[in-house]
Amino acid sequence: MRILMLHNRYLERGGEDTSFQMEADLLRSNGCDVVTYEEDNVRIADIGKLRTAAGSVWSPHSYRKIREILRKDRFDVMHVQNFFPLISPSAYYAASKEGVAVVQSLRNFRLLCLPGTLSRNGSVCEDCVGKAVPWRGVVRGCYRGSVVGSFSVASMLTFNKALGTWQDKVDAYIALTRFSRDKFVEGGLPADKVHFKSNSIHPTPAVGEGGGGYALFIGRLAPVKGVDTMLDAWKRLDADIPLKIVGTGPLTAEVEQRAEQDGNVEVLGWREPADVMALLSRAEYLVFPSQWYEGCPRVIIESLAKGTPVIAAGIGAAAEMIADGRTGFLFRPGDAEDFAAAVGRAFAGNVDRASMRDAARQDFMDKYTTNRNFDSFMKIYRAAIDNARAGRNRDGDVGCSTPPAESDAAPRHT
Repeated sequence: MRILMLHNRYLERGGEDTSFQMEADLLRSNGCDVVTYEEDNVRIADIGKLRTAAGSVWSPHSYRKIREILRKDRFDVMHVQNFFPLISPSAYYAASKEGVAVVQSLRNFRLLCLPGTLSRNGSVCEDCVGKAVPWRGVVRGCYRGSVVGSFSVASMLTFNKALGTWQDKVDAYIALTRFSRDKFVEGGLPADKVHFKSNSIHPTPAVGEGGGGYALFIGRLAPVKGVDTMLDAWKRLDADIPLKIVGTGPLTAEVEQRAEQDGNVEVLGWREPADVMALLSRAEYLVFPSQWYEGCPRVIIESLAKGTPVIAAGIGAAAEMIADGRTGFLFRPGDAEDFAAAVGRAFAGNVDRASMRDAARQDFMDKYTTNRNFDSFMKIYRAAIDNARAGRNRDGDVGCSTPPAESDAAPRHT
């Protein structure tokens, strides 16, 4: 199968960027011919914010370049990982014109929420889900704290919803959890096109040994990640349980300051992936206090693969991925006291951690291996091709404005 995979990279490399590369590698290792087309948000500085905002609604540049690629070689599927903001939904129309099936991964909640998190002020917010115009998100400046930026994202969503893009120009969506699938269907995506396929890790890592005696946090140090709740919980613990924190973010200075006041908390900052996996191998538990729904957290899958149980906030993806008492422990999101109680239960002497480690690894083998993931890919791709062949309207060029000049910096195409 020949696949064109599209991805718009973020300024700060994150899980979506990693997943894009891993999925391309997975497909190639199973004999698929994968061509990648990438944009990078570093270009925004050259393009300018106003032009980027306009292009996020409809990018003539992407439309022209993608049609050119699809016309030059035969492709079975165009798989879009992330289109925002530089690629834009114009990519779907380019594929439609060339008769290529379109698959869109739903790695965040951008189609339902301006910042893509379904959260506000550190808590869940669904005020814009299912709304024709997400005006509340604009008024509140939900996208990066900017009313102007929020208006730009809202314009992209509203314009394409009115145009029927989400309904008609995508042949299959990939939701990463059953929870997120239900949420997207609730928000208006066609149920028959939204498929469930989790993330995976390629290649499969070796199981860890545990025994390090510490809990481990890996992630961005930001309010929505439940970092404050985690630190508050550690202050409440009766026992001296070491917590190692890997990551950086807007709360770095605050976390470092609070760690100085708590001898059980150690801030390690950014670490190389190999070092992170070594820490995860030795950890007794991964802690995952995120206060938003998440997509399908790769760090949880990595933890299960290593056989490391997870202490997680019981919300969204984490509540679906962790079996309380078997592969980890769940607590009420944002509740430091309940979090502390869960940590206490996890480190109690009567807990059979060896059995929990075995169960965690088995969950990974049952749900998140690359073989299972590849099989799911093929089923979804075939469903998309069948939908495309069933007669979806392919007259969808919407008469956009003149494409940007050839002097624009070219995106990466490999």
